[in-house]
Amino acid sequence: MAVKIRLQRHGSKKRPFYFIVVANSTAPRDGKFIEKLGTYNPLSVPATVRINRERSLHWLQKGAEPTNTCRRILSFKGVLYLKHLMRGVTLSLFDEKAAWEKFESWNSEHEDVVAKREETHRKHKQEKRHATTTESVRKVEEKSAARTKASEDAAAAAEAETATTEAPEGAETTESATEQQEG
Repeated sequence: MAVKIRLQRHGSKKRPFYFIVVANSTAPRDGKFIEKLGTYNPLSVPATVRINRERSLHWLQKGAEPTNTCRRILSFKGVLYLKHLMRGVTLSLFDEKAAWEKFESWNSEHEDVVAKREETHRKHKQEKRHATTTESVRKVEEKSAARTKASEDAAAAAEAETATTEAPEGAETTESATEQQEG
């Protein structure tokens, strides 16, 4: 019986949520499984992964094969690195205490990287929201300025039209006054 570490889909349509499970390779995707190792939510940024490292390591050491996606998840959480370190312990390259120290230092660095990614994403999202807001405010101000200018232009045109209808009579008067002054 081949055993696989794989994802079991849950969640509604277009809102996936996965369980990370150990299952027989012939079992259906969402069917019977041997043990649930954790969860994976790809919709959050960055993706949220909760996993039991000890049980995952146990199954990997027993020969369970992870699928490609599960391999990436296990690598991200450090389970494959921990398996690598435990192999070094069995080969007497270093002791178990040194292996756990290496893993803890890697894990702290990894957590810092993940925290920086989350902060960068949060700042980017906030800047994008601010840019959108300022853009919409700018557009509203432009529209109100255009309306104000249009109303001012309409008022000026109305005054000019009123002045032109009265101007011919006044123009004659102005011309006759000019002639009288010359003569």
